[in-house]
Amino acid sequence: MKERETVLRSMHDAGLAAWFGGSLMGAIGLNGAAAKADDPRERLTVASTGWRRWAPVNTAAIGAHLLGASGILASERNRVLGQRGVGTTSAVKTALTVAALGATAYSRQLGKQLEGAKSVPVAGVTEPLPDTPEPVRVVQRRERVAQWAVPALTGALIAVSALAGEQQKPRSIARGIAGRVRGVAEGLLPAR
Repeated sequence: MKERETVLRSMHDAGLAAWFGGSLMGAIGLNGAAAKADDPRERLTVASTGWRRWAPVNTAAIGAHLLGASGILASERNRVLGQRGVGTTSAVKTALTVAALGATAYSRQLGKQLEGAKSVPVAGVTEPLPDTPEPVRVVQRRERVAQWAVPALTGALIAVSALAGEQQKPRSIARGIAGRVRGVAEGLLPAR
């Protein structure tokens, strides 16, 4: 394992920060601002324009995070295998990443459907008006949940990444390796 992985860690952290922050700002700021457009028929178009402009940046951020995370995992594979608890943390991080990717893709798919609705009157991106057509209402209800799933999952990923950082402290490494050795030794002893 290399002593320093500054570039990989920077890609991991900056990519995750942009993914989390962009989704949170979009749900609160962009969608909230679009809801203030004077003409209810322009609200979906305003929000769609902003999300479409953010999409390439978000894709790059996610890509940077995934490259950084993969590189860190590859460089620390021995610690993942040898230190008790690190494998579990890595598995949780992977599951959260896959879930966040799925939620991001689903939210984008729903956003594209709303973008296609163009001049339909709405109160907000995820809030219908009485004259909003039912098919658009259905997509809005789904997007209302999906838009919050992304920051919730990426926020959880930030928390688990913080735990992974704590597991790299010398005392944690020593305890984790001792626990792994104890577990292996107990498995080799005959049952009483």
